[in-house]
Amino acid sequence: MRHQQRSQELSQRRVTMGATPFHPAYVVWELTLRCDHACRHCGSRAVVARPEELTLVEALQVVEQLAAMQAKEVVLIGGEAYLHPGFLEIVAALAAAGITPVMTSGGMGITPERAQAMAAAGLKRVSISVDGLENNHNHIRKRKDSFQQTAKALAAIQAAGMDASANTHFNRLNQGDLEGLYTHLKSLGVRSWQIQITAALGRAADTPEMLFQPWDLIDFVPRVADLKRQGLKEGLLIMPGNNLGYFGPQEALLRSPLPGGRDHFHGCQAGKYVLGIESHGAVKGCPSLQSATYVGGNVRDQPLQAIWDQSPELAFRRKPLELWGFCRTCPFAETCQGGCNFTAHALFGKPGNNPYCHFRAQSLAKKGLRERLIRTTPAPGQPFDHAHFTLIEEAFDAPDPGAMERPLRLVSNT
Repeated sequence: MRHQQRSQELSQRRVTMGATPFHPAYVVWELTLRCDHACRHCGSRAVVARPEELTLVEALQVVEQLAAMQAKEVVLIGGEAYLHPGFLEIVAALAAAGITPVMTSGGMGITPERAQAMAAAGLKRVSISVDGLENNHNHIRKRKDSFQQTAKALAAIQAAGMDASANTHFNRLNQGDLEGLYTHLKSLGVRSWQIQITAALGRAADTPEMLFQPWDLIDFVPRVADLKRQGLKEGLLIMPGNNLGYFGPQEALLRSPLPGGRDHFHGCQAGKYVLGIESHGAVKGCPSLQSATYVGGNVRDQPLQAIWDQSPELAFRRKPLELWGFCRTCPFAETCQGGCNFTAHALFGKPGNNPYCHFRAQSLAKKGLRERLIRTTPAPGQPFDHAHFTLIEEAFDAPDPGAMERPLRLVSNT
């Protein structure tokens, strides 16, 4: 879940499914589920390593296959990637293969010594997860010393000569920290910051009261846009994650890395230019997609190229998605294709209708309406699992009793 999918150049290689030029330019690789945090919002429910995680020998074989498939950048995640016993060897192998190795981390174990070793192995950039100011960050990440360690980790990364960035999940617990966190990160020398919203995935599905309601975006997105303008002037680039948006008045500002840009969301890139690998070798089109539905094979059973070319689970975004609900009639439907697929699937058990949309929330508000999400079935407690939610429509000024209020009027789930 702690990643930012990026637009990548097309490869000249053509694959078997539809003879399209898709290739895994951007790969997010979970090296282990072992973790030194147990975060309340963790989609993978990381703490303990998965059974039978890839050995170093197997991981190095994956590196060779990624190089052959023209991967450009690999983001190493966990759990905590540095807790894999072959972490530095894998970093070095990626760098030697001409693939840019980067990392997303909670930062707890990034000491000056470890940071120097990471840089020496060839790691180029580290994004540290900072999920609010001190009280909220420590509460969400369930360690009282976590916030202070993020600052130490960022300093160690910079001292080792690597690029230091930050990423944050925002929700109802920490949304008030947005502006203060900007000031804090800027004071630490952070030059890029990814902002996304907490999806109802994994542990976050167990605490629905922490999740944004869709109408919360009406306030939150413009605040992010204001900070984006400020950051473009002050040298702190803010970029939205794939589940923050879409197509509101600030869309071009939010998606563009430069002032005056005209970028916008182009739909989920899972299985097109993005690939996710789980620590025991399972492969899916995006690292945050629900494993039970979207794993298309395992590198222990098939070559990675064969999984990419032949698995229908990976290819589900290589053709137009079947949209439903509001998304089916949206004027941006053809381009947006329902926004972030794992975020929508985490709510309804399928993609194609995503209520976490700025344009959608604004459109309903103009009619005096809003949508509320209510959890109806809990998550089973597995990595990358989800609960089930019902979507209701109500008056915009209705009382807000929380996520478990009984429905007033059901919105069709078809």
